[in-house]
Amino acid sequence: MLEGGEVGHSLAVEGDVELAEEIPFGHKVALRDHERDEAVRKYGEAIGVATEPIRAGEWVHTHNCDSARGRADGANADAAAGGGRP
Repeated sequence: MLEGGEVGHSLAVEGDVELAEEIPFGHKVALRDHERDEAVRKYGEAIGVATEPIRAGEWVHTHNCDSARGRADGANADAAAGGGRP
C-alpha cells in the first residue's frame, strides 16, 4: 500500500476492496480471494504461492505467502510461474 490502512478502509481498485485488517505502509493487500497453493501476483507477475486461503482485503506477507523471489534455492519459482503448486 502507498500508505498504511486501518480495518474498514476502502480501496478503489477494479472495484472496492475493504481492508480486513491493518496493512502496514508498503505492504501488499489481496485484491481478490486466493486459495491455498494458488500463485500470488503483483503487477501481473507471480511473486509467490499462498500457504493458506487469503481473502480480499487481507494482508499478504510471509505468514500466508511463500515467496518465489530472491530465494537462492529457487524454491517455489516453478510453482509460482505455473500458477500454483502441482
